[in-house]
Amino acid sequence: QGPVCTNLGLKPGQRLTVKGKIAPNAKSFVMNLGKDATLVGLHFNPRFDAHGDVNTIVCNSKKVEEWGAEHREAVFPFQKGGTAEITFSVNQNDVTVHLPGHQFTFPNRLNLSVFDYFDTQGDFTLQSLSWE
Repeated sequence: QGPVCTNLGLKPGQRLTVKGKIAPNAKSFVMNLGKDATLVGLHFNPRFDAHGDVNTIVCNSKKVEEWGAEHREAVFPFQKGGTAEITFSVNQNDVTVHLPGHQFTFPNRLNLSVFDYFDTQGDFTLQSLSWE
């Protein structure tokens, strides 16, 4: 478990940029964005080799203990031992995830009006966090 941020206050039109380093022997890492630890609007989980997935980004949402349907992205711009910069843009009805050379959107299934919570877990070391 890496740092946990609360009271971010991210609203539609704002974005969060995350920079960090991926472990040389990484299996997977996670970034959660939501209201708090129990209401996760976006669970962002790049998997190098975990849970039967190889070089796949799995996204989901979680309401208390109930997970939604998994969304998979085949584009995988991450490298073990490399650095990563990921930007999450909050929109009215979804979150746009900006990756190196690729972007995709994930619906705001929980209809969150503000994203206050962010955490990172797994094989990722957070170096900087900025929002605007």
